[in-house]
Amino acid sequence: MPPKVRQLRTDLQRAGFREEARRGKESHTWWEHPNLPEFPVNLAGQDGNDAKPYQIRDVRQAQTEKKEGTMNAPAEQRYAVVIE
Repeated sequence: MPPKVRQLRTDLQRAGFREEARRGKESHTWWEHPNLPEFPVNLAGQDGNDAKPYQIRDVRQAQTEKKEGTMNAPAEQRYAVVIE
C-alpha cells in the first residue's frame, strides 16, 4: 500500500523543506529547502489520498540530494540551445 500524501508532506517537513505559500493552486503545494531553492518539489492531492509513484520518487530524491548537499536538475529543466 502506497504512503499517503500526508506522509510525504511530513517527510519533507522533517527534512527541512518549507511549503511555499505563494505557489500552488487548490490541492497543489510546492516545497523548497532553504539551501536548495532552485529545486522545488510539487505535491498534488489531498492529505488522505494515496501518493502517486512519481510523487514518492520526487520526495525520496529530494531527501537524498539534500543529505548529499547537491541536487541534479530534473530532466524537464535540462535543455539544449541550438544556434543556427
